[in-house]
Amino acid sequence: MRFQHNTISMRKFFYLSVLGIILVLGIMSCNKSNINPNIPKGVIRIDIDPNSTFYQELNTVGGWTYIDNGQPNAYISGNSRGVIVYRKSLTEFMAYDRMPPNEPDKCCNNNGQCTKLIVGDYYPMVKDTCTQNSYLLLNGSIFTGNGRYPLIQYQAVYDGGLLHIYK
Repeated sequence: MRFQHNTISMRKFFYLSVLGIILVLGIMSCNKSNINPNIPKGVIRIDIDPNSTFYQELNTVGGWTYIDNGQPNAYISGNSRGVIVYRKSLTEFMAYDRMPPNEPDKCCNNNGQCTKLIVGDYYPMVKDTCTQNSYLLLNGSIFTGNGRYPLIQYQAVYDGGLLHIYK
């Protein structure tokens, strides 16, 4: 009797181990396929007061603005095309790169100028006028089009006075 009980326990252990390995491999393979290879290289470091008159567009919930390198307290290096900042609530902000996440170099000209994502008349969407993909400002997800990746999002931390955006 004792031998049979150990065999059943060993069999359960074997099946649970195999199931665990399959689950871990499945999770790892899913994560790798969803990583966007188009994420800009470089550094993003922006520190702004979203309640100042300089960023008047961000003074209210639902407001948005573009931030490019050269603006006060904005350091953007690498192949980023600038940042879209959106005020989601009084204390929460979203920050997205203006580089299209899907086929970012599809509409580049000989001078090295490439398309940038725009909000403008498309609000509350972000539009890639080259591929016609649209994304929601609220969370960066694809709204229309056939792109695979959502907007490229950066960390946006508001401490009650300054908004810190970084990568």
